[in-house]
Amino acid sequence: MEEEFEFGFSEDPKFSVERYEEMIRNHDQYFFDAQAFENIIDYYIEKNDPAKALQVSEYARNQHPFASVFLVKQAQLLVVMNRPDEAFAALDKAAMLEASDADIYIIRGNLYESMERNTEALENYEKALDLAEETDEILLHIAYVYQNMGDYDTAITYLKLCLKQNMENQDALYELAFCYDVMDNQEESVQFYQQYIDNEPYSYAAWYNLGNAFTKLSLFEKAIDAYDYAILIKDSFASAYFNKGNALVNLEKYAEAIEVYRQTFEYEQPNADTYCAIGECYEKLEQMDEARSFYKKSVKMDAKLADAWFGIGVTLDFEERYFEALHFYKKALDLDIANADYWFAIADAEYKLGHLTEAEHAYEKVVELNPLDVDAWLDYSSILYEQQRLVDAIEVIAEAIKNNPDAAELYYRMVAYLFAKGEYNEALNQLEMALAADPEKRYILFDYLPQLQENKVIIDIINRYTR
Repeated sequence: MEEEFEFGFSEDPKFSVERYEEMIRNHDQYFFDAQAFENIIDYYIEKNDPAKALQVSEYARNQHPFASVFLVKQAQLLVVMNRPDEAFAALDKAAMLEASDADIYIIRGNLYESMERNTEALENYEKALDLAEETDEILLHIAYVYQNMGDYDTAITYLKLCLKQNMENQDALYELAFCYDVMDNQEESVQFYQQYIDNEPYSYAAWYNLGNAFTKLSLFEKAIDAYDYAILIKDSFASAYFNKGNALVNLEKYAEAIEVYRQTFEYEQPNADTYCAIGECYEKLEQMDEARSFYKKSVKMDAKLADAWFGIGVTLDFEERYFEALHFYKKALDLDIANADYWFAIADAEYKLGHLTEAEHAYEKVVELNPLDVDAWLDYSSILYEQQRLVDAIEVIAEAIKNNPDAAELYYRMVAYLFAKGEYNEALNQLEMALAADPEKRYILFDYLPQLQENKVIIDIINRYTR
């Protein structure tokens, strides 16, 4: 005959777990009250063992068939185990026992949210709002659903309601920053975080998000002040140090940025991105050995970080080691084939090595990927001009002007090519357009064809625009 023991809620949770495991080992039947079962389930959840927690919930249901809490726990576990149909069934049974349990509708809402069945998710979250005592997490989930629907205005409304319920809900603070970012509304973001800080001056997350908003507005000095406050409140806030470093880079304060980046290592393990950022600072300071050292540390940690491979190439290019630079540029390109900057660097290196065909192909890729890159168009056309391919050079510049109609330097270059081809009337028409766009850049024409400084017709036209 099986022995039956009873264990009550007054027992230590650890003792309840030990007695439960003893029961399983001995194939006995002990009785546990509902609270003891909840403690045992929570223990296995904390141990990241949902299968055992689910097994306990079955025992609990057998001993307490009218307690909806175990069906709710089952549903939570089934969600984690990616068994949504069974989770829905458990929630339906729980609702029959206790329809006023907010957790039923929260979990059901989570399930619908994960399935992108947004209307049903919102219906369940709204029911949960009416029943729950604490609603900030529900409001946060409603905001997530509206984000998924692309309705960021409504998402912001719910995030603000969430923060009204719980000013310390950091997820809501970060999501609010994300929504303002997507809407490209940094001014309103700044306004919100400044008002928030007036009420919660010690919220490091709010100061951090304020710094990010200032950064996106290119107000880097203000951003640094905001990051400093975040660090003052939480001196181990590595992300604030990193973003402060980025702001200093934007102000071209590279030596200071290096020191700030290094401070992140006191609070988190060095990572490839930070090593790469430090490498870039040394590169800007033209300390190429140091820069290369940090770029190498970066790729050692993350061989797929294209910018670090590219950085190694830049340091070699600076030392006129073009063949070696090209190797690293191509490694970067393999990881990010559509990066116009990488193609530009390859084009330049190929040109310096005298590989004109390869350079021409690379420039063609640059302007295809970024038709607004005026320098690339100019360099591309130069290669053609150097090969006496005047018709091709003129065609390239014409295409460049179509994509960049306000770029005076393109018109001046067109003037030079047309003069070289002997098309003087068209050249003078283009000169008028160049001078109308920006007369101060007329030096470009003479840099390219200095002999035109002796051309009286050209000088007379220029004088009309510059006197």
